[in-house]
Parts: sequence; structure tokens; C-alpha cells
Amino acid sequence: QVQLVESGGGLVQPGGSLRLSCAASGSIRSITQLNWYRQAPGKERELVAAMSSGSSTNYADSVKGRFTISRDNAENTVYLQMNSLKPEDTAVYYCNAVGLAGTLRWFDVWGQGTLVTVSS
Repeated sequence: QVQLVESGGGLVQPGGSLRLSCAASGSIRSITQLNWYRQAPGKERELVAAMSSGSSTNYADSVKGRFTISRDNAENTVYLQMNSLKPEDTAVYYCNAVGLAGTLRWFDVWGQGTLVTVSS
């Protein structure tokens, strides 16, 4: 069974930076899509950044130029570098992976979420 474990959240002042990590474990043949979502209190979950197997990326307009998604294929890990953080970036951040397991079954799994709080 494929699992995702996130880390790197915390409290940061406005203008600061954080890097989130999401490590995938289990029997994985390939990962075709890696995504970071976030959900702020009282709001719906939204897609923040996405990366395909071909390394093309997409970002929400609200984070373009400030956030960068990257991956380490050897470690099956995806990162979200967040710079110039704003209070409105405060949310629980979730990673999501879609791919093919060693059993040749597709998987679509989520991490447990990590809280990012931007406040002075």
C-alpha cells in the first residue's frame, strides 16, 4: 500500500519561507502526478501546485512566483518551497500522488496534512 508522509509545516512570520516535504513509501512502479493542496479554515480545499511525470508544473495564481514544486525521483519525495509567505497562506497543506503501484494497480493517495501558520 502506498503511503505519503508530510513534514515541514510550522509557524512563520509574514515574508518568511518554509519548505514542505512529502515522502512516498510502499511498492511504487511510477508516479505520474504530484500535487500540493491546501485548506484554510472555513474554505474549500484548493490546488496550490502540481507536477506531472514529465516535470511540467502548474500553480495557483495566488502563489505564482512565490511557491515552487519539485521532486526527487530517487527518493519518491515531492517538495513545496514557499517564499514570501503571507497570512492568507495559512492553511493545512496536503500532498497527493497518483501513479502505478508495484501490483500494477493505480493509486491516488493523500498525506495526513501539515499545518502552515503565517503570523507575526
